[in-house]
Amino acid sequence: MTLDSSGASSLVGTDVLIIGGGMIGCALADRLTLEGASVRVCEAGGLASGTTAHGEGNILVSDKGPGPELELAQFSRRLWPDILERIAERLPEDVAAVEWEPKGGIVVATTEAGATALDEFARGQRVAGVHCEDLDADRLAEAEPALTRDVTAGVYYPDDAQVQPVGAAAALIGFAAASGAVVETRCAVTGPLVRAGRLIGVQTTKGPRNADIVINAAGPWSGPVSKLLGAPIAVRPRRGDVLITAPMPPTVFHKVYDADYVGAVGSSDAALQSSAVVESTRGGPLLLGSSRRQYGFDNRLRPDSLAAIARKTLRLFPVLADVAIMRAYGGFRPYVDDHLPVIGPDPRLRGLWHATGHEGAGIGLSVGTAHLLASALAGRADEVDMGAFTVDRPAVIDSRPIESTAEKVSP
Repeated sequence: MTLDSSGASSLVGTDVLIIGGGMIGCALADRLTLEGASVRVCEAGGLASGTTAHGEGNILVSDKGPGPELELAQFSRRLWPDILERIAERLPEDVAAVEWEPKGGIVVATTEAGATALDEFARGQRVAGVHCEDLDADRLAEAEPALTRDVTAGVYYPDDAQVQPVGAAAALIGFAAASGAVVETRCAVTGPLVRAGRLIGVQTTKGPRNADIVINAAGPWSGPVSKLLGAPIAVRPRRGDVLITAPMPPTVFHKVYDADYVGAVGSSDAALQSSAVVESTRGGPLLLGSSRRQYGFDNRLRPDSLAAIARKTLRLFPVLADVAIMRAYGGFRPYVDDHLPVIGPDPRLRGLWHATGHEGAGIGLSVGTAHLLASALAGRADEVDMGAFTVDRPAVIDSRPIESTAEKVSP
């Protein structure tokens, strides 16, 4: 880390190693190379092949109540257009593959109790600066003609957007690579390189990799990776499933979901949580979600989860009853008990930073997370306070010092 001509901190000359080539890792690589750091990404599998490849590409403000995660979501949403414009100047085809769609979201309630809760939730969001407006029955029918008329409330969020997640990750890492970042796939971390109590790199299946800063951005696998490094954090996998219909003519024009979705996201129950989330893709198929359940890294599709998604989807869109389901897939979200991301330095092991725990919001929060972490590394204040995302909080780590890290591995 050096000082620029104005005396401010700069990342020029800093070697950064990012563990994980998913959406968060790709966003970090993009931002840190832009800041002048020398970046290496080590991905155990293929780029964007884990959680990123199994998500819906949501960039949402509609599902977050007032607080630090909403502030990060609003910040990230403001960053996205400028980032895509910057990348398009060098990699226009990559940006086309992002399929950026600022189509907005509509949240609906189908019971009186749900309408009351949705109205209260939206009022709190407005106070926090979220743009949203109530839709009466006529406006709701105009916006989504195929939606059930059995709706008690609807709220429109114009700032909700969607991307093709793998395309978005590829555009970010493509810009980083064009700027000098080194990207290694099939490069799994096997242990730490520690000297005098400081992490100076990692051992990998391709040999040792040294760095001034190591960032754990391994998504649901951040818990096992952090344990390997000797500084465990409580990030666990939370399973989610998606159904994909056969290609359809234009039927759903916004991201539409029922008000139960917010409760499912915020629940800490390990049992199945489900809600209706319906959205279109440019290719024609509809994505139908969503579910949440904790049972480790068990990758099997569960019929009860898929049935719950289908049942709740038909409650909102009865017209889909005869539509063919082309396939189903599932993935793991990085879950933390207090439902907040983990962003910042690990107080137990110098040189180790974390950027993980975003659960299902990682696509939308990725660029804001990268901006915050880069600013913190360079010693700058940023638009969003990182205090709520610190590693040293009860939901994430045991705050006692780690005794075994000093001289654990020599390079």
